[in-house]
Amino acid sequence: MKPTTAYPAQNQLGEGPIWHAERGSIFWVDILEKKLFEFSPTTQKLQTYSLPERVGTVVIESKNAVIVALQGGLARLHLDTERLDWLVDLEKNTPTNRPNDGKCDPQGRLWQGTMDLACKTGAGTLYCIDSDLVPKPTLTNLSISNGMAWSLDGQRFYFIDSPTFQINCYLFDGQTGNIVFEKIAVTIPPEMGLPDGMTIDAEGMLWVAHWGGFAVRRWSPETGQLLETIEVPAPQVTSCAFGGENLDQLFITTARVGMSEADLEKYPESGRLFVIKIMVKGVESFRFVSTQY
Repeated sequence: MKPTTAYPAQNQLGEGPIWHAERGSIFWVDILEKKLFEFSPTTQKLQTYSLPERVGTVVIESKNAVIVALQGGLARLHLDTERLDWLVDLEKNTPTNRPNDGKCDPQGRLWQGTMDLACKTGAGTLYCIDSDLVPKPTLTNLSISNGMAWSLDGQRFYFIDSPTFQINCYLFDGQTGNIVFEKIAVTIPPEMGLPDGMTIDAEGMLWVAHWGGFAVRRWSPETGQLLETIEVPAPQVTSCAFGGENLDQLFITTARVGMSEADLEKYPESGRLFVIKIMVKGVESFRFVSTQY
């Protein structure tokens, strides 16, 4: 079972795919190229939005607006006019840091991670940003703040700090947004590559992109067992998200950054957006809910 090319991008650091059901399109970013992409599988059209800073995350707010996490803060991008409204500063005075993965929880809060540009150990933070747009540091001393997902019952939060090779499970209070560490749900063997971006399916299983591992793998957060492997023809697999009309297609982002000419000759599909039809369905992404419009 292998994915095919959804769009032949040559992303330096493709990341953060998210399906927009109303628009019937998949969004993702190229962090280093400061670009947001929107691709419609039906029309095969690609729209590119250029941004002023490195961009780590895109989440949906409405049919015609998305929230992007840029180096220095969060902004609202109006898709019809491409107007960008700055919403909140985030580590603006730490120019050596940038945003990485981010996702919204079931209540519409944005959870946004940061990391050092050179991956300095312990330089990152995971912030929770509620509708009041006040960033609340939730986890600190992170190195590469990465994949996130919420259990289907909304009682648990799964989180990856890549260099730990673990998926941590936290008890999650939906009313307050507070988290309490419960257990290490999954331990990744280092030979499988660094765990990167993550999503959850309708059976509550976690799909994890493995940087350096040529794969997306399905893990059980209950038993920690590896359930399935999807081989990707690119070493640097960054993230994944369910999409399509029935949420049964898995979109996969990859990267080319740091690869030599010889590497790129060997793995020319690096940096592409891939897709594969899956037997299990995903769940719809949560949207950002703001009182500040």
